[in-house]
Amino acid sequence: MFEAPVQRLIDELSRLPGIGQKSAQRLAFHVLHIEEEDARRLADAITSMREQVRLCARCFNVTDTEQCSICRDLRRDPAEVCVVERAQDIVVIERTQEFRGRYHVLGGAISPIEGIGPEQLRIQELVARIDDEGIKEIIAATNPTVEGDTTALYLARLLKPLGVKVTRLASGLPVGGDLDYADEITLGRALAGRLEL
Repeated sequence: MFEAPVQRLIDELSRLPGIGQKSAQRLAFHVLHIEEEDARRLADAITSMREQVRLCARCFNVTDTEQCSICRDLRRDPAEVCVVERAQDIVVIERTQEFRGRYHVLGGAISPIEGIGPEQLRIQELVARIDDEGIKEIIAATNPTVEGDTTALYLARLLKPLGVKVTRLASGLPVGGDLDYADEITLGRALAGRLEL
């Protein structure tokens, strides 16, 4: 439909998550109309990120050094490790400013339907860290989905015999939410995880 170079960019942009064909067209034409220096800076940022960013040797967060800034921070509690599915989940937890431990990125969640078992995740690397780093508590911060719950339960069964406390993030009603809009699963979890006032 468009000239080959424009269509190629549209095709590549539409492969990004959350970007459909129309959004890809808008982005491609935006790049076409911006200053050439801005377009080169965008291309250079993408290339530099791909060349420089790698996974942290300890926790598998993204970093441009051997270990990420969180693992290098001596003020963080090495005895508490928050286990997440993806590196971008760390940012969400860090925004709360409530957690002062370290992290471990699994690289996904157990999903037999998709052919993802414990062997495809970084679970053995987590187990190896327990003795090496003196980890006392693992916080399973996997998503509140069937796959996330399965992964959290698997971690609990695997790690409790090793003398590690395994906890799960609480789930339930959002602040400011109405009971009318809560689904049965969310409401059930809120009831099960209720706290004494």
